[in-house]
Amino acid sequence: MSATADTTLRSTRPLPKLRVLLPGWYSIGWGTALLVMLPVLAVFWLALFPTENIWPHLASTVLPVYIQSTLILLVGTGVLSVAIGVGTAWLVTLCNFPGRRIFEWALLLPFAIPAYVIAYIYTDLLEYAGPVQIALRDLFGWETARDYWFPEIRSIGGAISMLTLVLYPYVYLLARASFLEQSMSIRDASRMLGCTPWQSFLRVSLPVARPAIAVGLSLVSMETINDFGTVDYFAVKSMSAGVYDAWLNMGNVGAAAQISSLMMIFVVLLITLERAARAKSRQFTSADRYRTIERYRLTPMRAWLAFLACALPVTLGFLVPFISLADMSIAHLDQFSDTDFLGYAANSFSLSATTAVLATVIAVVLAYSKRLHADKRSLQFAARLSNLGYALPGAVLAIGVIIPLAAFDNSVDAFMREHFNISTGLLLSGTPFALVFAYCVRFLAVSGGTVDSSLGKVTPNMDMAARSLGAHSLRTLREVHLPLIRGGLLTAVLVVFVDCMKELPATLILRPFNYDTLATFVYQYASDERIEACSPAALLIVLVGIIPVILLSRTITATRSSR
Repeated sequence: MSATADTTLRSTRPLPKLRVLLPGWYSIGWGTALLVMLPVLAVFWLALFPTENIWPHLASTVLPVYIQSTLILLVGTGVLSVAIGVGTAWLVTLCNFPGRRIFEWALLLPFAIPAYVIAYIYTDLLEYAGPVQIALRDLFGWETARDYWFPEIRSIGGAISMLTLVLYPYVYLLARASFLEQSMSIRDASRMLGCTPWQSFLRVSLPVARPAIAVGLSLVSMETINDFGTVDYFAVKSMSAGVYDAWLNMGNVGAAAQISSLMMIFVVLLITLERAARAKSRQFTSADRYRTIERYRLTPMRAWLAFLACALPVTLGFLVPFISLADMSIAHLDQFSDTDFLGYAANSFSLSATTAVLATVIAVVLAYSKRLHADKRSLQFAARLSNLGYALPGAVLAIGVIIPLAAFDNSVDAFMREHFNISTGLLLSGTPFALVFAYCVRFLAVSGGTVDSSLGKVTPNMDMAARSLGAHSLRTLREVHLPLIRGGLLTAVLVVFVDCMKELPATLILRPFNYDTLATFVYQYASDERIEACSPAALLIVLVGIIPVILLSRTITATRSSR
């Protein structure tokens, strides 16, 4: 056989499968999914078999109010978030006006502010004894509240406004990314057919971006359902507040699990509707995908209107609360040296850092196991299940976590008492472990999406080269893949870290006794109308949250050049 023929034969021969050092890669993927599903299964089990079934009482009394309030919050927040997010995304992507380059990243800044923080700030500013109404009374000579009308901030309308100011960036982020990826040829064709810029937006750009907008709207809706601090402070009887009330105030875990099950049904419906909205929308990269964007030239009047449209959400959603927090923090700078405050900050940073690293490690293991077993559909299905944690509201997740952990603690304690006459007490539940576990389940989808995207960009030729050099799977991961995806790993760690810093519902329920974080510290003081006393803690949470905002802005801006 000639050398050429021998070479051809070797090139067509299938390569041997990569020798896997750890035989559990496939099992790890399924194990991760089952671990994430454990809280969900626990909630449904307790809801179906409660110790005391008060579901008929709930259905006839408070449940209709919970459902009605939640639906109003969903519709109001969703409509406003889509209007602000899509409108501003189109303006900064396809139009020229003063300050456009600043607004590209500034419109993401409200991401950094938790909803409950902005609710406390605006309540302090807009209530009857706040500076805004005092200034109005002094200006117009009004003496009492009967002399004028002012919107009530502590209402469901106020809750919708506060949630919209911090959640619209979800829609803005995805809509802008979609506008950047759209073909300019389609827009040019619409203009040649006589469409104005507004008609081109409605008939071309908006329909093409609909799938991305649907995803952003679903994220806004899930965050709205999950919110507890805002609705509790404004006395809105949503389902999230109902879970907290049923468990901690009524002492009925079964009722809390039943309301939680209804919340999960809402979430599943939202995900189903989002997928149905884009089921038939398939888009492919066009030949001019990287063609430079040519923006519309606006008249001076329209340019300043565009400036105002973008400046308003940035001002209300970030500048006003940030300046207010900074101003109030000046009088409490000594708090940064207070022992209790440093302890709360240490708890927040340690929990967030531990969860960020652990969630990223789990994401790497899951993504790499999928890469090694790409032909296993069951493993791909398991990976999708692992993303369900992000869809769970924090209060629901807390119940789902505490049930199996409490069962484990009770079983171990009973065994040790029976055989060794020793009480082990609470080993997992009521400890920081419960918080870390809940955070990992909730934010695994965040780290998993980032890591999976980065690992997917590594060519399979790298695996083949490592295979030919005799490297096993673990060494290939450690020495080849991890250095290549270190940017994605850093992004995943930062985003999860910031999300953990802001998490409130699960933390309130699962935290150990006398164990506070910055989020719970802010909530407790603000609930007692003492926002000034916790302003340094709130400001610290906001400052930490700015980091991923900058990363997100740079990521989407780099997808396409423009002029």
